[in-house]
Order: sequence, then C-alpha cells, then structure tokens
Amino acid sequence: MLNFNLLDKILVENNSFIITTHVNPDADAIGAELAFYRMLKIIKKEVKIINYSSTPYNLEFLDTDKIIEKYCLEIHKDLINSYDVILTLDMNSIKRTVKMADLILNSNIKKVCIDHHQNPEEFADYYFVDTQASATCEIIFDFLFSFYPDLITKDIAIPLYAGIMTDTGSFRFSRTTPKLHRDVAFLIEKGADPFDIYDKIYDQSKFSKVKLLGKALNTIELIYNGKIGFMTITQDDFNVTQAIESDTDNFVNFILSIEGVLFGILFIELPNGFKASFRSKGEIPADLVAKNFGGGGHRNASGARFYNQKLDKNIIDQILNYSINFLQSLGK
Repeated sequence: MLNFNLLDKILVENNSFIITTHVNPDADAIGAELAFYRMLKIIKKEVKIINYSSTPYNLEFLDTDKIIEKYCLEIHKDLINSYDVILTLDMNSIKRTVKMADLILNSNIKKVCIDHHQNPEEFADYYFVDTQASATCEIIFDFLFSFYPDLITKDIAIPLYAGIMTDTGSFRFSRTTPKLHRDVAFLIEKGADPFDIYDKIYDQSKFSKVKLLGKALNTIELIYNGKIGFMTITQDDFNVTQAIESDTDNFVNFILSIEGVLFGILFIELPNGFKASFRSKGEIPADLVAKNFGGGGHRNASGARFYNQKLDKNIIDQILNYSINFLQSLGK
C-alpha cells in the first residue's frame, strides 16, 4: 500500500513543482504529467512540465494548451534549482531523462519518484512505486480519487484514461483488473471518451509511420522453432520514410501476433547507438532479458538502450542467442 498521506503532505507543504518523465514519452508518461499538472494548478501551486523529448504527434491532443516545455539547458539550468520539488513520473532511472539527469541529481530540489516499473534505481528522496499497477496513471488516479476526487475534471480524466488504456494494451493485458475497470468507468463518467481517445492515439497515423511499419514487417524473422521473432529498423528506413523513433511504438507487438511466437524483439538503429524492445507472452519475464543488457521494464514489455554502439550482426546474434538460452532455461 502506497503512503499517499506522505505524498499529499509533500504537495501541501511545498509551493512550486517541476514535473518530468522519460525520453520518448508514451501516453502513460504524458497522461500522468498532465493530470498531475492540472490538479496542482487547481490547488494553486506553481508548476512546470519539462521533458527531454518532444511530445509524440499522436499525443499532442492531450496538451492542447502547450503546457509541456522541451528541455533547453540555457533556459532551465537555473530554474530547476529555484523550485521546491521535482516529480519524476513513469520512470525508475534518472538516466532516462538523458541530458537532464546530471542537472537534476546535482540540484537541491526534493526528488519524488512515482512509477510502476520494477527495480527502481536510487536517485529520489521519496518513492511511490507500485509494480502491480497497470500504469503510472492508475497510481495517480488512486491518489486523486482518495484525496481529491472532486478535482478529477474532464481535463484530468482524459489523460489518465489515455495512459491506462495504452499501458494495458487497450485493456487486454493481465493487470486489467475489475478494480481498474471501475476506475475507468469513473473516468468515462467524468468525460473521457473511449472512442475519441483511441482514435486519436491509434487511428490517426501519419503516412510515414505506416510506410515504416511496412518496412519493419518485411524484416521479421523467426528462430528457435518459431518461438522467437525479431524485426529490424535502420536509420535508412527512417530517412526513406521520414518517420521518427516514436512512430515505432507497438511495432514489436506485431511479432507476438504470429502463431507460435512467445518472445519478440525489435531492434532500432539510432543516430547514437540502438535500442532493443522485448515483448513476451504469459509468464516469460522479458524484463530479465532487458536487465541483462542494462535495461528494464515490465515482465512482458521491456527494453534496453545501447549508446555509442553500432547495431550489427554480432550484437544482434548475441542478444538472440541470449534470448534462446533464456527461454531454454525456462523450459520453453
């Protein structure tokens, strides 16, 4: 049980707050930030959201007022030290703020982590982490519903619904509980429109994203008797299609849709390295594979980033071989 009394005490006793999240934020990250921002503004606190990455285009509808600021060292280096508290949402490692990390760590600002990922690193003064929660937005809903239910307006319900909906795979993942459905019903009653939110996030893709998906699907290979599948996206693919990294969200799930596949991997070449996204079915702990390569995440959805390292056949084979051995160790 999270100590929401302590969280509320922190909010009440401080006046100014910065909110941030991980690089390449998803709907759970953006939704959590905006919901918390709007609640804090209602109770007359000074608040800023500062993110290292730009908001993905399919999530911009959540931030119609353009609240979220993109990190700029010259603008924000002194500002962070002048605020009372920084809320780091939906991330368990300060490294996931990239170039903001040292500035945050070296500041005197109180650091609060609210998250649902496993194995949080030591970087904050206060932790409110529930690894059984379906989403960070679920944790924030629970807090607001317990302490400020009357403040859950339509503008807060929409981002919370978006975060929960996406992180539960549209309510099909194992952490979709009866309690969560009751939470979501409350958000719908407050004005969150399920059709409109789903449509804006998933059914308004730019043509560049669809073209990139076509290239990615064409690279799928199956190994280990069809139990492991992987796909690869190169920088040339991004250049040709004019797509961006955030467009690859959920691409890896297409691998798991193939009959017999238990474990899927998406390799993405980046300008300064590459990343590998891991997805698994059932009780297979994809997070342990990611952890072996310096990453992390959830049991069935995790990833790792490799900085200043070239994506080549050797490293791909290394990750694939480790994945095969890992499944063998589980008797799969």
